[in-house]
Amino acid sequence: MQNTNSSVLSVTQRVIHRSAQLRSEYLRQLTEDQSNRPERGKLSCGNLAHGFASCNTGDKDSLRLMQAANMAIVTAYNDMLSAHQPYADYPDQIKRALRDMGCTAQVAGGVPAMCDGVTQGQDGMELSLLSRDLIAQCTAMALSHQMFDGMLALGICDKIVPGLLMGALSFGYLPVIFVPAGPMESGLPNVEKQRIRQLFAEGKADREQLLQAESESYHSHGTCTFYGTANSNQVVLEALGLQLPGSSFVNPDNSLRHALTAGASQQLARITALGSDYRPIGKVVDERSIVNACVALLASGGSTNHSMHIVAIARSAGILIDWSDIAALSSVVPLMAKVYPNGQADVNHFHAAGGTSCLFRTLLAGGFMHPDAATVWGDSFADFTYEPFLKNAGLGWRQSPQKSLDNSVLASLDKPFAVEGGLRLLEGNLGRCMFKVSAVEPQHHVVEAPAVVIEDQNDLEPLFRAGSLDRDCVVVVRYQGPRALGMPELHKLTPFMGILQDRGYSVALVTDGRMSGASGKVPAAIQLVPEAADGGLLAKLCDGDILRIDAQAGKLEVLGDVAAIRDRQYTPRTAVGQRGCGRELFSLNRDNISDAEQGASFLFPRV
Repeated sequence: MQNTNSSVLSVTQRVIHRSAQLRSEYLRQLTEDQSNRPERGKLSCGNLAHGFASCNTGDKDSLRLMQAANMAIVTAYNDMLSAHQPYADYPDQIKRALRDMGCTAQVAGGVPAMCDGVTQGQDGMELSLLSRDLIAQCTAMALSHQMFDGMLALGICDKIVPGLLMGALSFGYLPVIFVPAGPMESGLPNVEKQRIRQLFAEGKADREQLLQAESESYHSHGTCTFYGTANSNQVVLEALGLQLPGSSFVNPDNSLRHALTAGASQQLARITALGSDYRPIGKVVDERSIVNACVALLASGGSTNHSMHIVAIARSAGILIDWSDIAALSSVVPLMAKVYPNGQADVNHFHAAGGTSCLFRTLLAGGFMHPDAATVWGDSFADFTYEPFLKNAGLGWRQSPQKSLDNSVLASLDKPFAVEGGLRLLEGNLGRCMFKVSAVEPQHHVVEAPAVVIEDQNDLEPLFRAGSLDRDCVVVVRYQGPRALGMPELHKLTPFMGILQDRGYSVALVTDGRMSGASGKVPAAIQLVPEAADGGLLAKLCDGDILRIDAQAGKLEVLGDVAAIRDRQYTPRTAVGQRGCGRELFSLNRDNISDAEQGASFLFPRV
């Protein structure tokens, strides 16, 4: 194993220095909370009786003993999300596994779990990002009974994992392990699904053909198989050391999946404060593990959403990281995976090629990750090169493949897919934004063209149908940021812009909204700060202004007389998305939310 890369070390030291005071305050609070928590033995008889009233006799007896650990299960189960449907019987699996250890578990609470795939292009999508911080609050409420010695988190999808993690970090003295449920088996290839979507947008496929393609792609329980935010969550959790190594992409009905659930439950029992191997989440998640998470995200070509989520997760642990840090890491971390939308493979192919354990082995060998970072399993992150297997119907561990089993999906250090990571920071007179270079062909990394300015993604289709976009253009969709609309994803734009690109036009998207881990093909400068609702120059752009997106040089600019553009009079768009579909309930959240680079969170003060 090589020494850690100098740039990775430099970023880590910069984050440690910047976070020193905040991290110290967080750790002080962690120690204070641990010392002052109402241990079960100190609870009143009334408190304790309420806490275990519904338990069976055996569990009540264990809870009365006080020396046996009692675990909180915080679940995002619902049977509308295919990824979360398998969680229905996980509490029973967990309780059985813990009883074998002389311990108990209780479902401490449930958190909301919405599906971005269902709400895409609909009013409900405006609640999606806002749900993350609500999930964090719900997680804290579930743990507030303080009956627990550890937490098992049942969550997979987009905002749910970051929310669970942020909430758990507010109880930093508890050990926490995340328990995945795995992806659905491979269905219709993602590239074919995209082709049918574009044919439908052109009127060359009917709705029945589109529905059939979508149904063949999303066809069973389990996580969607493309490498979007849900599957990026899994890689990030493993890189943070909060999930058993190699456990993310085992399919739901695989016998190994059940062994992993039991294994995670029993491992949690080994690392509580009641034993000699105490591993509280607030100390497992530190500056090294946050950098490891960034490196894993960049090397795998993961979701742009995590340029916000990791910032917010880190802040929950008293750590300050920003887009400049992520960009500095991306400039040295090689792109090691090609999973759709970065390639044609899905996560099942990635797992078969060696998966996370092989990826981490390669990155550790190159010096791109911190091997000494703390974890919930093994001695340190250096042990996350192991992968699980079934051994006598139980859980066994072996070293992952020494090298990729499929170099078209998972690369080697000497032949990476790109010498830089998957995300790039663009800067210029319009502000700062993210660009997913791993999903866009190099010939589309530079676009200079007149702006087409809209303020509602639904306004693009009429322009497309009228032929107004049959030319080089940069589509600007503004007032989509956290303060305006709660920052919805804008995938409704993708089929139309993809068609224009296929017709040979040079096109790009600039927005203060999101596109997420499923974004690809069309160059997109997204999550722009300052957003239009914050008075960014984006608010003053007009049709015909010449914009230049240069992902190679890291530039986003409006060309011409910038002073004249700044002097333009404009009427700010207000009262957006205030009513309907529950959006009126979140007006305070939008009013107090931070910008995208600060994590788009209403839980922490805006800087």
